[in-house]
Amino acid sequence: MSFNVLTAEISHETNYFSLHKTGKQAFMARYALLGAAAIKERGDENTELAGFLDAGRAHDWQITHALSAAAGPSGKVRRKAFDWLCGPILAELKKHPFDGLLLGLHGAMGLDFREDGEGELLRRIRSLVGDEMPIAITLDPHANVSSRMCELADIIVSFKTYPHIDMRDIGRQAGDILHRTMAGEITPHTIRVSRPMLEEVNGGRTDIGPMIERIATARTYEKQADVFAVSINAGFASADVREVGPTVLVTGQGDFTAHTAFAETIADDIWEHRFDVLNDYLDVDETAAIAATYKPDKGPLVIADYADNPGAGGYGDSTALLHALLDAGVSNTCFAPMVDGAAVQALQTAVVGQQVKITLGGRTDPDFGGGPLALEAELVSLSDGHFIGDGPMIHGLPGSFGPSAVIRVDNIEILVVTIPRQILDLQQFKAFGIDPQSKDVVALKSMQHFRAAFEPIAGEIIVCDSGALCTIRYERLPYRNVPRPIFPLDPL
Repeated sequence: MSFNVLTAEISHETNYFSLHKTGKQAFMARYALLGAAAIKERGDENTELAGFLDAGRAHDWQITHALSAAAGPSGKVRRKAFDWLCGPILAELKKHPFDGLLLGLHGAMGLDFREDGEGELLRRIRSLVGDEMPIAITLDPHANVSSRMCELADIIVSFKTYPHIDMRDIGRQAGDILHRTMAGEITPHTIRVSRPMLEEVNGGRTDIGPMIERIATARTYEKQADVFAVSINAGFASADVREVGPTVLVTGQGDFTAHTAFAETIADDIWEHRFDVLNDYLDVDETAAIAATYKPDKGPLVIADYADNPGAGGYGDSTALLHALLDAGVSNTCFAPMVDGAAVQALQTAVVGQQVKITLGGRTDPDFGGGPLALEAELVSLSDGHFIGDGPMIHGLPGSFGPSAVIRVDNIEILVVTIPRQILDLQQFKAFGIDPQSKDVVALKSMQHFRAAFEPIAGEIIVCDSGALCTIRYERLPYRNVPRPIFPLDPL
């Protein structure tokens, strides 16, 4: 039997402390693709959509794809932008009958009129289709999974990797579960357990640490006949919401007392390991001191500025680390990105090779990561900022930093961009004439995703907390809505 399935992808990770609200233009700047255009660009890469299409081919579905849209992590999504995103999905549901719905979501989208963006989307969908049509969703494991999401979606499957490299596989898994549900073979529901924490202490990283064993345990439990997916979500600490933090989900049927007990054991493990931090977070001076004396015998020193990560809503214009590296006199170094559209605009009148005086970075909120730097630089290149990834996370997918420039200050090449994006692919340097493998030091703004592409070339990796918006010093952030007491804000 062939089923008619509606698919869509909407992704936003909302940093509640960002001064930049998220409108339609932010989605247009990342990607907002309807129907066939989305399938052409994303349908055969490592995406949830590709996994949905794999399931559709395997099960002979008739698929209608509404849209694929994402904006870079930033502040709350404006109501008009959210309505615009919901529009194509709701329009298709009004036009055609469907047997099931398959959505690729993030799970930490906040709106300027409601905390739970994904829950509101699902509410609007259910108001049209009722309770009977099965809905499956995939989530980023940095989701703050709400009770409402579990009530309104029958099937929830989160990625099991961080760095995220299994998007297509998870899309296929969700699709296979949806097919069995539409066929009447199973009747899945999802249960949720949580702990009073802002996030799993290591953000859910799966390359090392206790999450490896947790994921293995989850996969083993999934082999039971009445268990279809176990999802372990680290949560997203930059969301000031009531239902924040790590969750364990079981999508299944049958004995939900047993499923809940199993989920509780993993949640207990997350809680019991809440002090076991894997990263050694260095300040900018400690970081610069290591960089100044580093010997690149086995590859470059890769420095990750964790706190100014645009991939978690950081502004990307923190200058504290760059300032320290310049003061320490580090050599043969590259740095990316520095988000400063005004600086890029000012450089448009210069000639490549020219020495210029420039004010760089620190424009958004100098209290988080430092103020502007007055520099003398050589203009190395100007570009439109476009690149195509070739690494494990975004292979074959186009991206853009917007109008961009490479400048050289002393012996540091700096990629200055207009659109914030975290570094997670070598092409985010190479496309602009910078070869990170030839450098002694590679400084980049990212938390964990960079490891997928940069760990293979690195001689050593260190992590820096520059004091920018995504700092792990959570006491600096004005939380108002999270439930108290909560770890690590309160002694628990």
